[in-house]
Amino acid sequence: MYYDPEVNILYIELSKRAIVHAIELGNFIIHISEKNTPVLIEVLNASKYKAEFSKIKDLASVNEILTKKALEH
Repeated sequence: MYYDPEVNILYIELSKRAIVHAIELGNFIIHISEKNTPVLIEVLNASKYKAEFSKIKDLASVNEILTKKALEH
């Protein structure tokens, strides 16, 4: 995870795969691999979600949820 305070974006890298497209969901951009799995999540206006991020305990479960969502599209 990396936070860039200059642009107020949080980057959550889930894998090292190549990115082939992205899904924009409001303040979230999910970058997807050729196999439709999430590679990177960008959270725009990240400071707005600071309290919510403290609830994330396991990035693997986030990856599972996002993979299911990506396959639905």
